[in-house]
Amino acid sequence: MGNRVFKTLFIVLISLTLGGVVSLVLVNHFSKDPNAAPTIEEVIANSYTTDEITTNLRSNGFIKASFQIQTSNKSAAEEIAKRDFQVNNIIIRTLAGMEASELSGPEGIEQLENKIRDQVNELMQNGEVVRVYTTSWVIQ
Repeated sequence: MGNRVFKTLFIVLISLTLGGVVSLVLVNHFSKDPNAAPTIEEVIANSYTTDEITTNLRSNGFIKASFQIQTSNKSAAEEIAKRDFQVNNIIIRTLAGMEASELSGPEGIEQLENKIRDQVNELMQNGEVVRVYTTSWVIQ
């Protein structure tokens, strides 16, 4: 009788331990914080890099620039790649309407990045542009 109780308690203890381990693994694996910043791998996978764009400015100077466009998901990055001609058009038209003085300094670059993001988002159907990074920049 004592041996039987011991076996039953042992089986219950093992079952509870296995259940706890499985629960812990599932919770850790599937409970990703939605507010957590994306990893660099996720940023790269969900990004599109423009070719270098050279265009005139409204102030008779010119600019050479390229951008990394971070999107909300892989599908959005693929959509941006397909819409590259529209993205380039938005960038060229935005730059052509700006003075060199508007683009100087970090504030000018950030303002341009935000304008590009907002205008490209108007086109998007599968996700959105999260951020635009300026990766090269020459104004003359």
